[in-house]
Amino acid sequence: MPITRRQLLLGGASALVLAACSGDDDGGDAAPGSSSTAPSSPTTRPAATPLTADPFGLGVASGDPDETGVVLWTRLLGADGDHDVVWEVLHVGPGPSGPAEERGDERERRVAATGVVTATAATGHAVHAVVDGLDADSWYEYRFLTGTFTSPRGRTRTTPRGEDGDRLRFAFGSCQDWQRGFYSAHEHLAAEAVDVVVFLGDYIYEGGPTGAEGAPRRVDAAEVITLEDYRGRYALYRSDPNLQAAHAAAPWFVVWDDHEVDNNYAGMIPEPGAPDVDFAARRAAAYRAWWEHMPTRLPAPDGPDLPIHRALRWGGLATVLGLDGRQHRDEQPCDRGGGDLGAGCEERDDPARSMLGAEQEAWLAEELSSSTAAWNVIANQTIFSPAGIPVGPTEVFNRDQWDGYPAARDRALDAMAAARGDVVIVTGDIHASAVADVRRGDEVVAVELVGPAISSSFPAQYADLFEAAADAAGAAMVDARHNGYVVCEVAGDEMTAAYRYVDTVQEPTSAIRTASTWRIAAGRVGVEPLA
Repeated sequence: MPITRRQLLLGGASALVLAACSGDDDGGDAAPGSSSTAPSSPTTRPAATPLTADPFGLGVASGDPDETGVVLWTRLLGADGDHDVVWEVLHVGPGPSGPAEERGDERERRVAATGVVTATAATGHAVHAVVDGLDADSWYEYRFLTGTFTSPRGRTRTTPRGEDGDRLRFAFGSCQDWQRGFYSAHEHLAAEAVDVVVFLGDYIYEGGPTGAEGAPRRVDAAEVITLEDYRGRYALYRSDPNLQAAHAAAPWFVVWDDHEVDNNYAGMIPEPGAPDVDFAARRAAAYRAWWEHMPTRLPAPDGPDLPIHRALRWGGLATVLGLDGRQHRDEQPCDRGGGDLGAGCEERDDPARSMLGAEQEAWLAEELSSSTAAWNVIANQTIFSPAGIPVGPTEVFNRDQWDGYPAARDRALDAMAAARGDVVIVTGDIHASAVADVRRGDEVVAVELVGPAISSSFPAQYADLFEAAADAAGAAMVDARHNGYVVCEVAGDEMTAAYRYVDTVQEPTSAIRTASTWRIAAGRVGVEPLA
């Protein structure tokens, strides 16, 4: 019987990887279900039933790119036991056989790198293939193969080398509650031709079925608590074809917020009224499921801790600093039983209180002071700018935001003022849009761009109040009524930000429009409208 191309791929890739690994003492520090030069197979494994249905129903993704590589992600559905998965990275562009128009196809694809990863039950059959040895500042395609099945193709890229890089186009978004709306925004995001997507958290929502009338779609499980619960919720969200398309279009740089675990949790403290369970065990399950479903280089968590703050460097042009405003924060101040909104209190002003924790605060300050990039983009979860709401003689704060941690905000402002390049904060969480200069006294030290939610909604009864308060606080723009994302273009002397809104999330598809565009000139002069 002749050897098929697929058999050649599966066998040949294993041989290539084994040859590449010869001389290595071990697999290094790679996490289970991940591979940089995929380790050789163990001599014994749990017996695996051959796959009879397409296991790639959750699509493919890539993330955390650097100068020479990227991490590739997929997760096998319907698998048991251990399954070897071949990954391929393919060159994109004209090749030695001539221009595409002469070949009769769109472009030639040649294998740039390949390897094997073992998808195990212990990691929910998630795959993290850490690819290295690619060309800097280059686009590639990739795919996975296992058994008789081939995944959809994805597109990814590497970052510019060293101090290179004269342009970066990125999008940022957050808050994609399945039950609040369809992912029409992701359909358009997939076509934006961005270099990278920065996702600011609330990738899933942990709650059970909504009782709201007219909800466009529902979850079919109660509030998620266990690892299997969280895995099921991620699988539901990742089954959406528009979200899959957005992941397949470009690499992502992902941080989390609260709903990946429990609404408004703080460190090891759940929200008042949360299910009465061991919260450390719940957080461990949530962090594990997040890691399993994100295209990240981070090691697999062992227990309820997973430091995720890290940097994405785009040559000498820009550095994106991903924050974690949940895992390390002190509890929200004042009376939590009254909800997020409330007046200040003595506890709120305690200088020892932290949003990021001491280690992450020190990391942020060091990154900003030592950065040689022209632009420093801080990927942040909750609104940074002061946004107190006057209610008669009392000023009311959202104490889950940085307004609940004013001393920590002052320390962050000092770090931003010491940065060598311009600072832009991109923010999610609030399901609304805003643009504002960030000041330390009279000095502009940054600009904050608050992005709309992908599908989650701002409470309609508070929209007027929020918009009026933000306007009174000096915001250049505020909008609490639309969904979408923001596309940013970064060049040496300026950044522009286009706010892209879909017409509706109540239908599977929607038109999209650019509602406003903003310009940030280099030199810390603040933000101005372009259109």
